[in-house]
Amino acid sequence: MHVVVNAAQSVDGKLATRRREQLRISGPEDFDRVDRVRAAADAVLVGVGTVLADDPHLTLDEEDRRVGRLQNGRPGDPARVVVDSTGRTPTDARVLDDAATTYLLVSAATDRDRRAALADAGAEVIVAGEERVDVAEGFEKLADRGVDRLMVEGGGEVIFSCFEAGLVDELHVYVGSFVIGGRDAPTLADGAGFTEEFPDLTLAETERFDDGTVLSYEVGGGGGES
Repeated sequence: MHVVVNAAQSVDGKLATRRREQLRISGPEDFDRVDRVRAAADAVLVGVGTVLADDPHLTLDEEDRRVGRLQNGRPGDPARVVVDSTGRTPTDARVLDDAATTYLLVSAATDRDRRAALADAGAEVIVAGEERVDVAEGFEKLADRGVDRLMVEGGGEVIFSCFEAGLVDELHVYVGSFVIGGRDAPTLADGAGFTEEFPDLTLAETERFDDGTVLSYEVGGGGGES
């Protein structure tokens, strides 16, 4: 599986305010770039925190891209994936509608009745890990379901988990031209953090969109063979 992480952050590395409120960090040019990256993916992944905060739909914006996928024998929209260790995704979340297949990665600790309720709401529930989702195991199970190219959109906890497991092949970061600040504001890679060994990044390209810059990196030790 080829894993592409895409995120937008302020110049000081924040994804949102300390209140974890949704912010428009980039603009229409970058939104179109993100839509192109989504269109190339088999599935788009977010963490449950993103679902609870933003209630995203995670479908394509441009109809011509949807049509192009259908003409190539693919579903019109990529599948959607939510990493949700304890099954907190609301049953009326927009990602559970019938616009695209939705995989919900949960841990074995998630109550069976809750799993059943989420399945009834439209999710294909996949158990990976005991107390928390094991992303490496989850990605293997997604690969078994035909996901060869996965786009990870955040948030910071999920992105860190992907880097920690050595699963990331590409990183694209839009850096917006403003400062958010706040020691408790979410960053690109939250979680425990690295202290000795760090992900191996090689800057491959820089592009300007709107009033910001996209930094594109190749990541060594990614999970391309998973």
